[in-house]
Amino acid sequence: MDNLDKYREIITQVLTDYAQIPYAYGDLQRQLIIDRERNNFLLLTIGWQNKTRVHGCLVHIEIIDDKVWIQRDGIEDGITNDFLAAGIPKDKIVLAFHPPSVRPYTEFAVS
Repeated sequence: MDNLDKYREIITQVLTDYAQIPYAYGDLQRQLIIDRERNNFLLLTIGWQNKTRVHGCLVHIEIIDDKVWIQRDGIEDGITNDFLAAGIPKDKIVLAFHPPSVRPYTEFAVS
């Protein structure tokens, strides 16, 4: 299995696990969207909280140039540790939600 397939499988499994965690309040659901052809992975929150419509991106991951780009991470403890534990090395993870000027200080890939 090459790195691309390995990263796709890890991302899919981690996001699937998060998608199965039920919300404790509101009529909210998680929806997992995977576009393997374009290497985009989204975990959305959809539903109603009281009388307010909720529709937003909880997590957005992309694979770009053999690196896992975390574009959005709305997981309480962060999703990065899940990826590290599953075998994706730090030098293959880009914390894209940080400005490029900050990334060299994160111990992860810059780009």
